[in-house]
Amino acid sequence: MGETTIAGYDYGEVKPSPVTREELELLKRSVLFGPEDEAALRRAGEVLGGQVEDVLDVWYGFVGANPHLLAEFSTPEGEPVTAYLERVRGRFGQWIRDTCARPYDDAWLAYQEEIAERHTPEKKNKTDGVTSVPYVPLRYLIALIYPITATVRDFLAKGETPAADVDAMHEAWRKSVIMQVALWSRPYATALW
Repeated sequence: MGETTIAGYDYGEVKPSPVTREELELLKRSVLFGPEDEAALRRAGEVLGGQVEDVLDVWYGFVGANPHLLAEFSTPEGEPVTAYLERVRGRFGQWIRDTCARPYDDAWLAYQEEIAERHTPEKKNKTDGVTSVPYVPLRYLIALIYPITATVRDFLAKGETPAADVDAMHEAWRKSVIMQVALWSRPYATALW
């Protein structure tokens, strides 16, 4: 099993990822993610740190305004499960922090696999013990790359950060989100991944 508590956050039981470090490095190269992006993400983490709840408000507002997305957090009859949304929100906030601050190592890879499986029939609903739809369609994970990357730019631009730094942080964020969604696609397409 993987490391379960990092920087005070309990990730629960996670198994090692089937994705190798070599595959991760190739994925990084495929999205042009390098050391300068790691540094830009660290800076983004400093800028976003005090704004995580505000970012989540924007994202949750977007999901709530789109019934087809809210359905992923609702009963099969279409009623939103408030407690489920709240628990996921805490993990989503931690995901923002992790995207910026955690090293992309074996422990990070293991949790990316855990996130991926929690979107599929294998683990959807089990972590939170809820009755909701059985999986999140892969098409929505892919489509949400845009709002999750576009909306964070305004938060990165708050303060007195030079425009070039905002651009670098935003591009690093975009690359990381694309890379993570690619990792999350693995359980959906294991034969072809």
